Amino acid sequence: MGKIIIKEDILPVLDSVLRLYDDVSWSAYTSNPEQLEKALKNSLKVWTVWDDEQLIGLARVVGDGYTIIYIQDILILQAYQGRGLGSQLLKIILEEYQYVRQIVLLTENSEKTKRFYKKNALMPVDNYQCIAFMK
Repeated sequence: MGKIIIKEDILPVLDSVLRLYDDVSWSAYTSNPEQLEKALKNSLKVWTVWDDEQLIGLARVVGDGYTIIYIQDILILQAYQGRGLGSQLLKIILEEYQYVRQIVLLTENSEKTKRFYKKNALMPVDNYQCIAFMK
């Protein structure tokens, strides 16, 4: 393992992105590689995590950057999970967009996921007397 670094607004080659999404079983993204590539290019901001030349993580945000952002993806290769890299990405996002009125994230309802986001100071929408809708 080399030196792990986080880079801003570096879009890796699509093959390395697909390997990352495949590793965490996000097949909804990998089933349409062209759409994923366009989504990354049209994101408000993208952060990537690297172990030397290997892409090991990615986070991206969509939105206007002033009144609302949506944390679209935070993913770390399974072999690198549990080292605080996802928390570090989330901290970077929250610091950069600290003055944005609404920070939204929609994710799976698993105990592991809930623990991760609660540990990082995000709360379920029902704590705010809100409800979320989606199609």
